[in-house]
Amino acid sequence: MGDAHRIGVVGLGVISRAYLDTLAGHPAVRVTAVADLDASRSAAVAAELPGVEALTVEELLSSPDVDTVLNLTTPAAHAGVALGAIGHGKHVYGEKPLAATLADARAVVEAAAKAGVGVGCAPDTVLGTGVQTARVAVVAGSIGRPQFASAVMITPGHERWHPHPDFYYTEGGGPLLDMGPYYLASLIHLLGPVRAVIGAAGRLRAERTIGSGPRTGERIPVEVDSHVSGVLEHVGGALTTITTSFDGVATTAAPIEVHGETGSLSVPDPNRFDGEVRLHALGDTRWRALPVSAGYEDGARGVGLLDFIAADGQRAPRANGELALHVLETMTALLRSSAEGRRIELTTSAQAPDPVPWTAAGDWKGPVAPGRA
Repeated sequence: MGDAHRIGVVGLGVISRAYLDTLAGHPAVRVTAVADLDASRSAAVAAELPGVEALTVEELLSSPDVDTVLNLTTPAAHAGVALGAIGHGKHVYGEKPLAATLADARAVVEAAAKAGVGVGCAPDTVLGTGVQTARVAVVAGSIGRPQFASAVMITPGHERWHPHPDFYYTEGGGPLLDMGPYYLASLIHLLGPVRAVIGAAGRLRAERTIGSGPRTGERIPVEVDSHVSGVLEHVGGALTTITTSFDGVATTAAPIEVHGETGSLSVPDPNRFDGEVRLHALGDTRWRALPVSAGYEDGARGVGLLDFIAADGQRAPRANGELALHVLETMTALLRSSAEGRRIELTTSAQAPDPVPWTAAGDWKGPVAPGRA
C-alpha cells in the first residue's frame, strides 16, 4: 500500500480504546493525531502513543498530517465533525449512526461526493465471521428462497455500565439508533435493501439511574423512545420483524433468524465479529453449526476502517456511506411511522456490499501485531 495512511482520531471516549488497540502499530496506517473536547484526555492518549500529537478538534481537521478523520464523537456531533473534515479535503470514517438526523446524514454524503472524498461508517462487526458465514449460507441456497427474518435486541439500558450514558437518551440515541445499525446492516448483507417500513415505539420510563462511575445514582431524563418495534419490507420481497429495546431484562430470542422455504438460519449477535451460525434444514431433527466460511477472522473495531482504506478506488468500501445513509433512513422511517401511524416508503437504497472472503487474522492485522505501542 506504499506509505502508511495517516489517521486523526476525534473523540476519545469509551469506544476509542477498542479502535486504537486495532490501529496503533498496524503497518497499513499511522495514527498521527488525536483530539477531544477534554484537552487533558487528548494529552493522556497521545502520551501513550509515540509520534501522536494532541490537537484541538479544528487543528486536527485542518492538519496536513491527517488523511482520514476517524470520528468517534457522540451522535449529535457526528455531522459537524464529518463536514469539517470533508471541508478540509479529508476522508472521514465514523461511528454509527452516520448522523443524528437524516438531513444531516444526506448533507455529509453529498458534501463528500462534491469534494471527491470518501465516507465510511460503522458498524464493521458485520464484516466478521458471524454475519459473513451466514451470508454465504443464504447465497448458497442453504435455506432456499428467504421468506422472512426476525431481529431482536433487548437490554435493561446502557446506563447500567456506561459512566456517562446521557447521549443514549437524547436526540440521536435510543435503542434503535444506537443498536439498530448492527442489525440493519446485517439484514441488508443477508436480504438486501429495504423498500418500506411500519413502526411502533414507546417511552416507558421518564428517567434512568446511572449505575457506574463517578455519577453513580444520578438520574437522567429520557428524551427519546426506549422501545421500538417494526416491520421491514425488503426489495427482494422478504419481511423482517425487528424489536430494539432498553426496557427489557433479558430474552431467549436469537439476535437474528432468517427463514426460507427449505430451512432456517440462526445468526449470532451482530454486535460481535464472531459467533456460531446454525442451520435447521427442512426434514432435520436438530440445529447444526456451520463451519466458518467467510469474514475477517478475529475481527476487531477498526477493521472496517482498514477495509475502507484498502478499497482505494478499486471497489466500494464495505462499511460505506451509502449503506450507512440507507440504514439511518430505515431507522428514522420506523420512528416516523410510529409517530404518524402509517407505512413509510424509503427514498434511499444501498447495494449489499461485496461479501468478505475468509481472511485469516494475520492477513488483515498485518505482520505487526495490533496493539498500543
